[in-house]
Amino acid sequence: MERCHWWRYMVTLLLGLWSTSCLAQTTPPTQTTPPTKSTPSPMPQSEQVKFRLAGYPRKHNEGRIEVFYKGEWGTICDDDFTLSNAHVLCRQLGFVSATGWTHSAKYGKGAGKIWLDNVQCAGSETSVSVCKSRGWGNSDCTHDEDAGVICKDERLPGYIDTENVIEVQREEYHIEEVRLRPVVATGKRRLPVTEGVVEVRFKNSWAQVCDRGWTPKNSRVICGMMGFPHERKVNKNFYRQKLKSKANAKANANVKISVNAAKKRLSTERQKSHFLIHSVACLGTEVHLAACPLEFSKGNNTAGACENGMPAVVSCVAGPLYTHNAALKKKLKVSKAVRLKGGTHVGEGRVEVMRGGVWGTVCDDRWNLQAASVVCRELGFGSAKEALTGARMGQGMGPVHMNEVQCTGAERSIWNCPFKNITEEDCQHTEDASVRCNTPYMGYEKTVRIGGGRSRYEGRVEVLQALPNGTQRWGLLCGDGWGTKEAMVVCRQLGLGYANHGLKETWYWDGSNVTDMVWSGVKCIGNEMSLSQCQRQKVFSCPKSTARFAAGVICSETASDLVLNATLVQQTVYIEDRPLHMLYCAAEEDCLSNTAAQANWPYGHRRLLRFSSQIHNVGRADFRPRLGRHSWVWHACHGHYHSMDIFTHYDLLSVNGTKVAEGHKASFCLEDSDCLEGISKRYECANFGEQGITVGCWDLYRHDIDCQWIDISDVKPGNYILQVVINPNYEVSEMDYTNNAMKCSCKYDGHRIWVHNCHIGDAFSDEVERKFEKYPGQFNNQITN
Repeated sequence: MERCHWWRYMVTLLLGLWSTSCLAQTTPPTQTTPPTKSTPSPMPQSEQVKFRLAGYPRKHNEGRIEVFYKGEWGTICDDDFTLSNAHVLCRQLGFVSATGWTHSAKYGKGAGKIWLDNVQCAGSETSVSVCKSRGWGNSDCTHDEDAGVICKDERLPGYIDTENVIEVQREEYHIEEVRLRPVVATGKRRLPVTEGVVEVRFKNSWAQVCDRGWTPKNSRVICGMMGFPHERKVNKNFYRQKLKSKANAKANANVKISVNAAKKRLSTERQKSHFLIHSVACLGTEVHLAACPLEFSKGNNTAGACENGMPAVVSCVAGPLYTHNAALKKKLKVSKAVRLKGGTHVGEGRVEVMRGGVWGTVCDDRWNLQAASVVCRELGFGSAKEALTGARMGQGMGPVHMNEVQCTGAERSIWNCPFKNITEEDCQHTEDASVRCNTPYMGYEKTVRIGGGRSRYEGRVEVLQALPNGTQRWGLLCGDGWGTKEAMVVCRQLGLGYANHGLKETWYWDGSNVTDMVWSGVKCIGNEMSLSQCQRQKVFSCPKSTARFAAGVICSETASDLVLNATLVQQTVYIEDRPLHMLYCAAEEDCLSNTAAQANWPYGHRRLLRFSSQIHNVGRADFRPRLGRHSWVWHACHGHYHSMDIFTHYDLLSVNGTKVAEGHKASFCLEDSDCLEGISKRYECANFGEQGITVGCWDLYRHDIDCQWIDISDVKPGNYILQVVINPNYEVSEMDYTNNAMKCSCKYDGHRIWVHNCHIGDAFSDEVERKFEKYPGQFNNQITN
């Protein structure tokens, strides 16, 4: 019996061992981590990374990308580099996106380590350190392969420039986007929103700010961010009563609420409060809420983080451009001693200040966001988004009035800030300061669109039209009479920069199936913020109403800007009596007055007012003729091509503005006569070469060139105004057309002429402009025979 038990025990033991072995062979091994490609380990949380753009030559928004890691600056190799990588890097540098990237050390070779190689980003990463790569410091590249980026010239919200060195923010709570949410029903239907609950974007949702300890200084910062110059007091009792009435209504469902009370019900009460910030302590001079001391409501109990408080509500005062109330608009005043010139959008441009009746610029030494914000608020906008240096909005002309402006941000005018008077040696116009201001959101881009073009910068213009039945439809614009000034408004309205061309006839692909024209006779001044502010015919009338003749535009982020050297005109003007036998070519090109046709050719002479003109391009793009070389007209008499029908108007006006004599200068030879130091000539007329004027160069027309005159043979003695207008028909896009005209005071006694006070059209104040025709003295400009 014992032997039987022993045998049974051995069989059981063998079966157990066998089953364990089988299970070990048939059960798949358990995986603790899925198989993946090797990727670099994330950067330690304590490690601080900085980024900057470097190299030469470059603009502020492009350059070799350099990384500061483990106490040392290095570069990134261009192997496997893509536009997605550039997007991530540009956002880390404070720009909204990238427009391109460069390889092979285009901006020069860097130094130090090559920190990253074979970087592969998807484009949505918050930092390049989380993209796939070979790991920090692991590279087989040389500095001949340093990568560069070209970023879009637009900053991220909340970005503050710190000398082009951007530190990676790894804080969990970081404020970028802020909004005012209207809480009264009437406020939702009108733009801009000037009053509402302050909300901040956090983890793809919107959170509120507790109003405990809220001060007017906090409201000032919020209003500045929203594009408003001033804050005003909020009726907090109104909001508290509404909240209380809402609570009572919930407690007693049988209580009937009147229709009027229901309409005024706050939309805030429909949502459960979620407070992210429970304390704000701004000084009032900050340009963004993120720059203020903040205390965040951490943890899950964010609803109870504002005990005995309510959501912060702010009310702002809109500037004159954005005020609906006509009576209030008259009360609101903006400074007449400060202006912005050359900007693409409303609320941006080169800062110019008036001193002694003369407009001048501000040098960019020590130029910062506080000084820029003072300028923005002074002009009826909000705080400054960017304080730009290096003549980013084009170079000004005339004097430089201010340098080293030091504002606290609380001043009412830039003239209240300490500054230094400077000489011409201290600061050149290449250092002119500019600003980009916060402006209210108006939704203008929702009422116009362009489509069918090769890029988003060109296409056929379509407008949203309201119908009598309350519906809306998209329609085309009649191309008859459409021009550059109308195109300027469309490009500005869509945020696409300047207008290169206003097209009267389009061949763009019809991608929207819109074929009906709805507007005709559109005429704009050029400074409107929306096409709806331009004039148009009440009754539609278009000679060619098919879709082919619809209006179109081509926009560009940059443009040229031509300015005449007024001083040179004043220094070189004189009178010449020129024999008719020397004027046959000039007559053929219509450079003489109409009475020349009745002269006794070739005997006699014509009296000509001659002068030199030097035309500078101080913009951000080359000035090129609108038509290509295939469309230029050959003039055999002078042996040259005309690339534009009319390039310059020369007029002699009476003191009341009546034209008494005129001349015109066809651009037979637009070329770079000379350039600033370090800039090479690009355009030359010889051998049927390309015509144009490079940025930083100028075209000189000497006084002894044919048609460089005004025929004054029929002008009687008296006081006159000499006027020169460049690009008078707006054939070519420019950043600023207001500086295209030059005026001088003249006195003509029938034998001699005296010219004085030559200046660019808007260089003086209105008061000085009204007095400028008064004659102060005489100069010895003799007649030459």
